Amino acid sequence: MRGGFARPVISLQYALALLLLVALSGCSLFTTQPPAPIVEAPVGVSETEPIVSEPEAAAAPETASEPAEIPGAKPAPKKSRPPLVRRPKPAPPPPAPASAPPAPPPAPLVQTRTLDRSTFRTLLDSEVRKPDGKVVGRAVDMVAGPGGKPQEVVVNLQGFMGVGDRKANYPWSAVHINTQAKTPAITLALTPAQLQIPDRPKSGAPQSGNAEASPTRLPMLDANVERANGAKVGRVVDVLIGGSADPLAVVLDVSGTLEKRRTIAADWSALHFVTKNNALEAQLEMSDQQIDASPAYANDQPVRAVSPAAPPAAPAAQAAPAAPAVPARGAQ
Repeated sequence: MRGGFARPVISLQYALALLLLVALSGCSLFTTQPPAPIVEAPVGVSETEPIVSEPEAAAAPETASEPAEIPGAKPAPKKSRPPLVRRPKPAPPPPAPASAPPAPPPAPLVQTRTLDRSTFRTLLDSEVRKPDGKVVGRAVDMVAGPGGKPQEVVVNLQGFMGVGDRKANYPWSAVHINTQAKTPAITLALTPAQLQIPDRPKSGAPQSGNAEASPTRLPMLDANVERANGAKVGRVVDVLIGGSADPLAVVLDVSGTLEKRRTIAADWSALHFVTKNNALEAQLEMSDQQIDASPAYANDQPVRAVSPAAPPAAPAAQAAPAAPAVPARGAQ
C-alpha cells in the first residue's frame, strides 16, 4: 500500500449481516400495542337525570336596529328611483258612422182585394132556375152597357135530351144571386109567361140571345180586354157576381201563345168601358210587369182581385228661401 490513508476493507458477508440487522430492527417499530382496558363506573353510583322543564316561550325576533350614524361620516347615497312615466290615455274610438237609413221598399205594382167565396158566384155555366125552383138552363154570358153596368144575362135553355136548346136573353134586373153553395146560382124573378119555353123553335124564326157587340152592348165572355194603346191584356173567361147581383171582377186569361195557361182576377172597378171603332170595349191599364206581379186565379184558392197601384205621390216642393230682410232707413 502506497502513501495516503488506508481504506477499510468490507467483505460481502459483513454487509449482508448488517442489512439483516437493520431489517429486523425496523420490523419491531411497526408492531401495534394492545388497547387499554375500559374502566367501568361502580354500580352504586348513578348520575342524576336532568328534570325536564316546560318549554320556554319563543322570544320575539329582535328587530334589526338601524346602524348608528357615525359622526363625521358621509351619508350613504340614496338609490335613485326611475322617473314615473305616465302613459297617455288611449283616445276613445271614433264614433261609428251613422248608417244610412234603409231604402224604402219599392212601391207595389198592383193592389189587391180579397174576395170571400161565400159572397159571390161565378157566372159561366151557373144553373138558372125559376122562382118555383125548377132549373131552366145555364148562364153562358152577361151583356154590359156603357159604364160597365150589366144589362142582360144570356141563358142556354135546355131542350129535351139536348134537342132544341136555344139561348135567351133576360133583363139583368130580374137576376137574383144565391151565394149558398150547392144551390142554383141564379134565380130569375119573372112571371111564368115571361119564362114560357116552346118545345122546339120554329124553323126560320129569329134566334134570341144576340151576342154581337154594338156601341151600347158588350158581351163579356170571350171579350178581349186591351190597353188604351190597343195592346191586348187578356181574354175574359168568367165573371164573378156578388150577392147583390153586381159584378165584382172578371177572370182574364193572360197567358201567351207559348206559355202555360195563366189566369188572374181583375177588379171590375179597374175596367174602363169606351166606344171604339163603333163598338163598346173594355180597357184595363195594366203593364206586363203588373200582370206578372198579379196573383194567379184558382178555383181552390182565395180570390185576390187586382187593380193597378196608384202612382206614388210626388215629393212636396221645397219652400223657397226667405228673402233677406231689408234694413230700415237710417239704421246703422
